[in-house]
Amino acid sequence: MSEWTPNAAMLYDAHNHLQDEWLAPHLERITSVVAELGIAGMVVNGTHPDDWPRVETLATRFPWVRPAYGVHPWDVGSLRDDTWLEQLESRLATHPLASVGEIGLDRWIIDSARPDDPRLTGLHRATLDEQKAVFLPQLALAARLNLPVTIHCLQAFGALDELLHEHPAPERGFLLHAYGGPAELVPRLAARGAYFSFNGNFLDPRKTKQQDVFKQIPADRLLVETDAPAMSLPQSWRTHKLPSSPNGSAVNHPGNLDAAYAGLASLRGVPLHKLTTQIADNFTRFFGR
Repeated sequence: MSEWTPNAAMLYDAHNHLQDEWLAPHLERITSVVAELGIAGMVVNGTHPDDWPRVETLATRFPWVRPAYGVHPWDVGSLRDDTWLEQLESRLATHPLASVGEIGLDRWIIDSARPDDPRLTGLHRATLDEQKAVFLPQLALAARLNLPVTIHCLQAFGALDELLHEHPAPERGFLLHAYGGPAELVPRLAARGAYFSFNGNFLDPRKTKQQDVFKQIPADRLLVETDAPAMSLPQSWRTHKLPSSPNGSAVNHPGNLDAAYAGLASLRGVPLHKLTTQIADNFTRFFGR
């Protein structure tokens, strides 16, 4: 692997899942491009106590990995250990730049997902009330420790808006990753401390709603992410490619972070170097130096 030097690095992936089993066979291939692209940091999000050790291993091995630990709404139904919250707090204490994530609310898996969606095979699709019962203690922990927290929200922005109004968030703010909510919510969420990460998947010509929203988000609240191995970019934008998963799903290479930056700069009509500097400032302000 090429030598990694943080002084030369400028790109930041605010949200991915480098620990995911779909990426495991390609880990050396992925990490070899980190120095080449100038990636200064990746926030690697755990989704369940079972994958938190893999996140920690990556953070120990690679200086550019920032670990995040949380229970994803898709994984709420598979929690079996009542001590998960205590485990989470203990895990957060193991790294000075650890954060809470990925947590959140997801109505899509309840109301819209296909019964045979391969991504949900074997999962108990928790109700929104069950999701809230796991989301709120994690949000409270992040608020108490004033740690960054990354929030997933899909087709549940009304419910999330109510909870954020009723319950404290960390003073440093919170990240709405791959924000797909309405533009009219942005000012209210930003006033509460929200950051919004742009995903390269939004470069799809059909994603006009998301593109319009990210033209309007305040510059000091912008971040960029890949969500790798999920949310693949349109073919014409992919700078790095990986083989499909065993079930045929596309696998997003974290190296496509450079394309996400370029796409967002084009979308907002700003020079790439200016956007890169702004994102670096935003990232370190929120996630820490």
